[in-house]
Amino acid sequence: MTAKRRRRSKAGVPVWSGHPYPLGAAFDGKGTNFALFSEVAEHVELVLVDDQGDERCVPVTEVDGFVWHCHLPDVGPGQRYGYRVHGPWHPDLGHRCNPAKLLLDPYTRAVDGQVDNHASLFERSPSGRSRSDSAGHTMLGVVTDPAFDWGDDSPPRQPYADSVIYEAHVRGLTRNHPDVPPELRGTYAGLAHPAVVEHLKNLGVTAVELMPVHQYVQDGVLQSRGLSNYWGYNTIGFFAPHNAYAAHGTRGQQVTEFKSMVKALHAAGLEVILDVVYNHTAEGNEKGPTLSFRGIDNASYYRLVDGDWRHYYDTTGTGNSLLMRHPYVLQLIMDSLRYWVTEMHVDGFRFDLAATLARQFHEVDRLSAFFDLIQQDPVISRVKLIAEPWDVGEGGYQVGNFPPLWSEWNGKYRDTVRDFWRTEPHTLGEFASRLTGSSDLYQHSRRRPRASVNFVTAHDGFTLRDLVSYNDKHNEANGEGNRDGESDNRSWNCGVEGETDDPGVRELRGRQQRNFLATLLLSQGIPMLSHGDELGRTQGGNNNAYCQDNEVSWISWELTAEQRELCEFARHVIGLRAAHPVLRRRRFFRGDTPTHAGQPLPDLVWLAPDAREMTEEDWQRPDAHSVGVFLNGDAIAEPDACGRPVVDDSFLLLLNSYWEPVEFRLPDVTYGERWTALLDTAVLGDAPDETEHKAGTAMSVEARSLVLLTRPARTAD
Repeated sequence: MTAKRRRRSKAGVPVWSGHPYPLGAAFDGKGTNFALFSEVAEHVELVLVDDQGDERCVPVTEVDGFVWHCHLPDVGPGQRYGYRVHGPWHPDLGHRCNPAKLLLDPYTRAVDGQVDNHASLFERSPSGRSRSDSAGHTMLGVVTDPAFDWGDDSPPRQPYADSVIYEAHVRGLTRNHPDVPPELRGTYAGLAHPAVVEHLKNLGVTAVELMPVHQYVQDGVLQSRGLSNYWGYNTIGFFAPHNAYAAHGTRGQQVTEFKSMVKALHAAGLEVILDVVYNHTAEGNEKGPTLSFRGIDNASYYRLVDGDWRHYYDTTGTGNSLLMRHPYVLQLIMDSLRYWVTEMHVDGFRFDLAATLARQFHEVDRLSAFFDLIQQDPVISRVKLIAEPWDVGEGGYQVGNFPPLWSEWNGKYRDTVRDFWRTEPHTLGEFASRLTGSSDLYQHSRRRPRASVNFVTAHDGFTLRDLVSYNDKHNEANGEGNRDGESDNRSWNCGVEGETDDPGVRELRGRQQRNFLATLLLSQGIPMLSHGDELGRTQGGNNNAYCQDNEVSWISWELTAEQRELCEFARHVIGLRAAHPVLRRRRFFRGDTPTHAGQPLPDLVWLAPDAREMTEEDWQRPDAHSVGVFLNGDAIAEPDACGRPVVDDSFLLLLNSYWEPVEFRLPDVTYGERWTALLDTAVLGDAPDETEHKAGTAMSVEARSLVLLTRPARTAD
């Protein structure tokens, strides 16, 4: 045994039978109800841990429907606790119960402490289960008080079509911010600081998508290299805000701090979307630590290899996958989602490796039980749902195949836009599809442009600045010999690898960053920015900074004039998108591009540089790197959110990814008599001059740049 003292519940201290619902530790003002699911358990002990680490063990004797429960009237908020589960140790049958392991409640609302990679956390005994006690080396659940003054908080409920998502890391966004007090940097309170909120408001984004904030585990392998799990895709507590992001304490204070952050962001009109990791847990495969689920009911929680239940079926690349057909796994996920919406007031979720959630058996099943539950749930079906539509298993790439309620990270958008701006051949046709909402991927199932979450960069891969500064990854600092991370980045360094003082290269890189930002924000669908891209953030060429909790990943707020100009450019284009519904349509273009004399102009026309309508031959040319597109604001043909008809200005978007200037001829007066430039990525500043360009005249578009022209709505003439 360890130096920690364990004792049974004292005589005279009441232990009531309690209730099997809700699962977890529920404080009712007078005491706390504890409830734990385990189908395989033979005996369960609730372990209360005091401030000195001493344990009080309470036998849990009541069981209903495999839920073990009790009520302790003398226990309240701040109490730390865990479980010891007695049951079979038969790895060949999938059972790994071991009462020597102090286990975290899967439903705990807060977590105190972190694992330390001690040998007692692992099952490494060749002769059977380990007798080494993990107490003192693992995390503990905390009883929390659900009370919080939400005041007049209400969800912003931004329509999908009007959304601009900002993917952010709680720590990385604020860790270096000079206007945030040092003690708040890198925390929920830091993200809620007025200086940070003001930046987001001024930029014009509508939603903050937070990288994982569920309680996660630090990897022992990384710790041995002097690194840490920075991204957080290693969840162990699906109801608990990660305690390392709390400025004010980890005995329940993190819950209050998270709620305060949400309240502050809502007050600024910003939605909060959580990046959630329900596809696996931090326990890994059979060589990983026993922290919670494995010791409670391994065969119920995890997908095991058919015919060899000692091993875990893994479609996530992390060692395990949750068993999505088990009713208590499905209940865990749905209870967690509802908790974050109803109690924590979040506005939506981005599901990591969501294809794994569709694997009811082994294949990806669009009609799996998980999606059925989401569809009928009165709470979850009404918030934003975004899938990362792939995993690493067979048949896991499922872009375009998720149900109608869902939006998806559009990986094809990312790849095609990168290829277009690095002048790859045979990309123009697909680029046109991506620019106009990817109807080829989504319209077949009656989905709308909102199905496509468009992005050029995200946390995983190069930052925007690095995308135009590096041909190759530079991940040496990760300690894996630069073998980790994607090798095919579809990037282009503009002639020099890495940082340079060459003014020509720097100017071209700035223009390429503006091209990517403008393309993203002028595309139909939901745009997503990766935090710091508007500020020219660099990771020094590291495209897999998952373990870099340091200056490599943190945003630097000490901005050069060049970086401030880029931020102003991003703000300007976001403002254009917000002001013009034709740039953020709720429905796909009809596609009736041929025009006829005496007929109204269609909603969309693709134009060759000489102002001809594009032909099939034009699209197929390998050297086709330039195109114009007419967006008809007179014919949006759809009502706004209030049901009123929409009329907008019309636009000409001229795109040239060629390495030399291209002369575009503006179309005839049928399209508009005079055009004014709103945007030119070859010009520094947030707007070009306002010189009018007459119909039929020539206009030179610089190498690797785009120009956005506008004319007023004709109904306003």
